[in-house]
Amino acid sequence: MSLSLLPFTRAAGAALLLAACARSATVVSTPSLQRDARVGLKAGLYNAGEAISNLELMATTKSPPGFEGVTNSDLAFSGKYAIQGNYNGFNVWDMSNPRRPTLVKSYLCPASQSDVSVYKNLLFVSAEGLGGRLDCGTQGVRDTVSSERIRGLRIFDATDIANPKYIGNVQTCRGSHTHTVVEDPKDKDNVYIYISGSSGVRSPRELPGCVNANPDNDPNSSLFRIEVIQVPLARPQDARMVNSARIFEGLTAPERHADIMTAEDSARMAARARTQPARAPRPAPMRGGGPTQCHDITVYPSIGLAGGACGGYGLLLDISDVKNPIRIDAAADSNFAFWHSATFSNDGSKILFTDEWGGGSAPRCRATDKPEWGANAIFSIVNRKLKFHSYYKIPAPQTNVENCVAHNGSLIPIPGRDIMVQGWYQGGISIFDWSNPDKPVEIAYHDRGPVSDSTLISGGSWSVYWYNGTIVSSEIARGLDMFDMKPSQFVTQNEIDAAKTVRYTEFNAQGQPKISWPPSFALARAYVDQLERNKCLSALRIVAVRSALANAERANPSSRQGTLNQLSSELSGEAAGSCDANRMRLLSNAIKDLSTVS
Repeated sequence: MSLSLLPFTRAAGAALLLAACARSATVVSTPSLQRDARVGLKAGLYNAGEAISNLELMATTKSPPGFEGVTNSDLAFSGKYAIQGNYNGFNVWDMSNPRRPTLVKSYLCPASQSDVSVYKNLLFVSAEGLGGRLDCGTQGVRDTVSSERIRGLRIFDATDIANPKYIGNVQTCRGSHTHTVVEDPKDKDNVYIYISGSSGVRSPRELPGCVNANPDNDPNSSLFRIEVIQVPLARPQDARMVNSARIFEGLTAPERHADIMTAEDSARMAARARTQPARAPRPAPMRGGGPTQCHDITVYPSIGLAGGACGGYGLLLDISDVKNPIRIDAAADSNFAFWHSATFSNDGSKILFTDEWGGGSAPRCRATDKPEWGANAIFSIVNRKLKFHSYYKIPAPQTNVENCVAHNGSLIPIPGRDIMVQGWYQGGISIFDWSNPDKPVEIAYHDRGPVSDSTLISGGSWSVYWYNGTIVSSEIARGLDMFDMKPSQFVTQNEIDAAKTVRYTEFNAQGQPKISWPPSFALARAYVDQLERNKCLSALRIVAVRSALANAERANPSSRQGTLNQLSSELSGEAAGSCDANRMRLLSNAIKDLSTVS
């Protein structure tokens, strides 16, 4: 076992050597053909077989005309609305009733991959494909150099979300495959966007200033950097690039595993490429072979850190100075083919990176595929350094006509635990507990059979997020899925109820908010359930605490406060003698907080 971690240095061109080696496989999920209901599901677009565990599928809604049959991409949320990207633009859904989401607006404006984000009244959309037009026309752009092309960031005023207004854009040299909204607590006049664009560099004849050269030959190179966009809130149409952060300095080519690519795989991927919007070819490796861009950058402003998933590396970034992100650590792993996205634990002590082996268009969850490949890698963060713990991959093998690999997801705000929901393309969605970074375990799932039983046709969950009590999945081929989490031996109703007390006004895929729970009886009971599960409070005491909470809930406000204060004080005194003293204190504090609002 070997771990490749690289400290940051500001010394330009410093020769930092990296020996990336495969880690011994600490994988808890072993695909089994015998015992999983996801194996052998019937194929079909809208009538595929389904398997579901500890979830309820509340609704599946087809994409509207003009968008159906075109790839759905990522999601953002604002108020009661889900905004779903699509290679033809975006759709706005009212999810007030998650069992019947209603279409509010379809905005036709092609440009792959149309990832979306929101900030207050603003909506941002990524554009990278060569056919995207400034005027949102559907005829594409035929010239190799054209003033009609958009590659970068579109900006909309979504004050009236049913009638968003296209107010401007920022052109970038490599387009915007994805982007990240970052709020700077020290700057209330602007919001910032990190651009991740991995295509080739545009001609300077199309966008002056673009330089497709090794930085050793031209310090103004458009490679080996991320763009930082400043958006003035008073005049968002004046958004502009304010920095080119050189966060890849000194990274060398990481060691990677040899891909398993059959002739069938090659033919399939070539056929799929022909159906996708044209994008500029990625540049040839240069300057040591390290990454020249990130795929996703997940920011966690409340702890001043970001996780950069950047091709051959996972990066830990200091974003305390939002305009000038700085790399503080990097990890490589020869089991990883393409570092794609990142998620922090709520306390910021851990980070999970995903590997999009095969680029999302290949079958990479077959029984013959290594469980460490195309998986998640879980790290702890110790003294601002990354320490590897384990891998997680869905335990159900998929067929060779299902694109499947780790992709996008979010935390589910169950207090005291790190639980995440994640999309795996045609591997469906998986919910797993990674509270113990050495032993992640799946606790719920949903999966459909392949779109076709003879040909790999792209489909499945592009991304899935928990938003205000509902699990929302962007299905590439089938539309929008809405799920409700059900209690099981892994999660109690009290834990789910506590999670549903957490409310957001908006949510973006690459922006992680600090989760806090308002005082509630559900929160206190969730901690009691967890102490019962881990046997760190005696059975008799569990009964007594539950009885005291029930009595307090029924009591009038004055006696309730006294009961809760006494219970909180007792539990605080018992914490030191428990095998889970921290959770006892969380319970005590939750009851104390509850007394102040009762």
